[in-house]
Amino acid sequence: MRTSRSFAGRRGNRAKWSLTVAMTATLLGAAPNAVANAHTAPPYQTKHAEQGGTVVRDDLLSVFDRAGVKGTFALLDVDRGRTTVVDRRRAEHRTIPASTFKIPHSLIALETGAVKDENEVIPYGGQPQPFPEWEKDMNLRDAVKASSIPVFQTLARRIGLKRERQWLNRLGYGNREVGTVVEHFWLRGPLEISPVEQTRWLSRLADQKLPASKDNQRTVRDLLKIEQKDGYTLYAKTGWDMTSKPNVGWYVGWVERGGRTHTFALTIDVKADGDTGKRVPLARDLLQRLGVLPSA
Repeated sequence: MRTSRSFAGRRGNRAKWSLTVAMTATLLGAAPNAVANAHTAPPYQTKHAEQGGTVVRDDLLSVFDRAGVKGTFALLDVDRGRTTVVDRRRAEHRTIPASTFKIPHSLIALETGAVKDENEVIPYGGQPQPFPEWEKDMNLRDAVKASSIPVFQTLARRIGLKRERQWLNRLGYGNREVGTVVEHFWLRGPLEISPVEQTRWLSRLADQKLPASKDNQRTVRDLLKIEQKDGYTLYAKTGWDMTSKPNVGWYVGWVERGGRTHTFALTIDVKADGDTGKRVPLARDLLQRLGVLPSA
């Protein structure tokens, strides 16, 4: 059985994280565990954790309840360094990233030369696939859009376990574990990451501050662009971990609006047909309620 670990407990971050929350709570005259459960306004309009810290918004669990699913949401205000979470325990719990790993995987493929650029056509291998749209060769842009597993498995074989491990360590992604099977480590484990970790890692990509070339980071950013209108730009990627019980659906990305950047990560339990279709609407609803996206 796979063992998942929380974000707070890894690699010396506990002390730094605890100190940030404790300082925030002290400033507010509250205990560390009492940091912000306000729901009368979006967090950035409240006095909670003006710089840094964590805001807990469990009142927004009702959004998941109405959709008939269990889930969590993490939001990072990149400029202020403040995290907002719905169900803190789950937001800090690691699980398999599934196709959200296509974000760092695209960058690794570009950095290692496994793919020349986003336009190079990559073979899928010619084997039958669960979805007809995966049964064709694609360039990197189309493979990200279609979330093609076989194309990224081709890239993983080109990269190899040694370089995958080196780049996971260099990029500081999740638990950085690749195991022994290069085609499946992000689909079946041992690679895991929490929603909170996703937001922090994505903030570095959004700001092009990862230890990789600026050109390749800009390319990956562009691959993730979903929409641009009404004064904002949305970058995002879905994921679906089919090995966990229950399955886990992901939606991660960031919003650039008004000179500010917010990264986000949502997970839900996938128990019924149609649950995966709830990922994007739920995330958009929460982003609107938190004042990141304009109201519909």
